[in-house]
Amino acid sequence: MKELGDKVAVVTGAGSGIGRALARRLAGEGMQVAAADIDADALDETVALLESDAPGGAVLGRLVDVSDAADVDALAGSVFSAWGRVDVLCNNAGVFVGGFLWDRPDADFRFVLGANLWGILHGIRAFVPRMIAQGTEGHIVNTSSVAGLFGSPYGGPYAISKFAAFAATETLAGDLAAIGSPLKVSVLCPGMIDTNIASSDRLRPEPLVTELTEDQQFVSRYLSEAVASGMAPSEVAGMVVDAIREERFLVLTHRAYGPQLVARAEALAAGRLPDLPDFV
Repeated sequence: MKELGDKVAVVTGAGSGIGRALARRLAGEGMQVAAADIDADALDETVALLESDAPGGAVLGRLVDVSDAADVDALAGSVFSAWGRVDVLCNNAGVFVGGFLWDRPDADFRFVLGANLWGILHGIRAFVPRMIAQGTEGHIVNTSSVAGLFGSPYGGPYAISKFAAFAATETLAGDLAAIGSPLKVSVLCPGMIDTNIASSDRLRPEPLVTELTEDQQFVSRYLSEAVASGMAPSEVAGMVVDAIREERFLVLTHRAYGPQLVARAEALAAGRLPDLPDFV
């Protein structure tokens, strides 16, 4: 997809971080943007920024819990009612839950899988059939993580959700190719980016709130420090736009990940547990 101007984009998790940067960059490309988030105040800020960035540009803000299929279906309905089409879909909403696997209660997995995996599946099922029916070129970008490519200690719940997100995206790309659809797919695997991912617990619904264990506190402190000096979300958004134009499937944010991915594949092919990655 070379030309983005005057087309329609949908971005979930648009209230902050990579999602907000994606929404602003796509609006800057001349697209009409539907921004969705579960945090009402953050979403309002994003919508205000979009309206300021592109005065006169079409912006739609919707409060959405991506773990709820009905919410995502309603989002799709409102976007197609407003603009009649979707050309770029960014299933970006995500949360972090870390800690040892044996310490994590079911509620932790329901929370992280609800956003990171089911959010993508709901987005695919709500939007992609209509995008296929358009018969036009388009692009779906699903946000996984470098943690969806490399396993590491202390991050089991998050890594499981992101490995699943990667698998869903690769499967989607294959399905679309199998039917000859002009829609293309990218999977975004960011590393340490300057976002508020480490404070995901603020978004937990009351029934899924759990007590932080010592291992969780450790990994949360580490993540908070690491992302604070991470790459700017706007830089990631630029990479995504480039990938859309180049029809590139895998979007890695740091140069070190390519060689590390090769080393991981070689270790697995030899039957070895891969070395711990450098998430940068």
